[in-house]
Amino acid sequence: MSHVLVLTTDPAAPSLDDSIVARATSGLIGAQAPRWLAPGLACEIDCASGVIAAIRAALAGTGVDANLLPRASRRKRLLVADMESTLIENEMIDDLAAMIGIGAEVAEITRRTMNGELDFKDSIRERVALLAGMPAERMEEAATQIRLMPGAETLIRTMRAHGAYTAIVSGGFRIFTRQVRERLAIDEDEANDLEIAAGALTGEVREPVLDRNAKERALVRIAAARGLSTDEAVTVGDGANDVAMLARAGLGVAFRAKPAVAAQVPVRIDHGDLTALLYLQGYRAEAFAR
Repeated sequence: MSHVLVLTTDPAAPSLDDSIVARATSGLIGAQAPRWLAPGLACEIDCASGVIAAIRAALAGTGVDANLLPRASRRKRLLVADMESTLIENEMIDDLAAMIGIGAEVAEITRRTMNGELDFKDSIRERVALLAGMPAERMEEAATQIRLMPGAETLIRTMRAHGAYTAIVSGGFRIFTRQVRERLAIDEDEANDLEIAAGALTGEVREPVLDRNAKERALVRIAAARGLSTDEAVTVGDGANDVAMLARAGLGVAFRAKPAVAAQVPVRIDHGDLTALLYLQGYRAEAFAR
């Protein structure tokens, strides 16, 4: 069997059972017996092939994610992750904007940018300009409100426990990626830097701005530094500026992604948490580092 169908669901609202597995396998050629990676949460089915669009259509409304992957080389040795709306629930620039009463305005620009409607570099410059004059200490205040995405700690701990290298590559700001990196014990982080003068934001982003192409280049650079190919990497993100990075990796996962992004990425998690990335690699729940 050359492929494996992986079915996962949200651990907070598990909805995977034998009837859903049967519904999914009806769209496969040469389906084998399912192997449960976590009862009620995740299973995998070896097969010769299948039409993933038809399988997803058959599972619509069930809260189950379906992804068809090659069986070979599933376990990855490098994880490169976006941060905002991926490793954390926040969009930090939106949170900063909310502190000065322009949250709705900036959040709409962010939404359009992440859906690919606006150029990322122009967008981040526009949004940061609106923050000019904000006291720099407000960023530390915003950092105290960071909420980790469900499954983030288990994903990082498990991959590191099994020898993988981990990195954050974010179009956000280094003051926040550094704190998330330390909180999750991630190996490195790359992000943008805000200019500060006289204790306040100037409204400028230091060049060069880390955008979608820079994220892909960062993946290539991090992999090469570890003596790995990008085929040995899993990447995860939710926005348009992540697409090139997701496409370059051996396993690129669109996580709760914007519609325009999900349409471009073959592997996606719409319902589950970040532990789904472990199931996609064939980990069983008992191998998770809690």
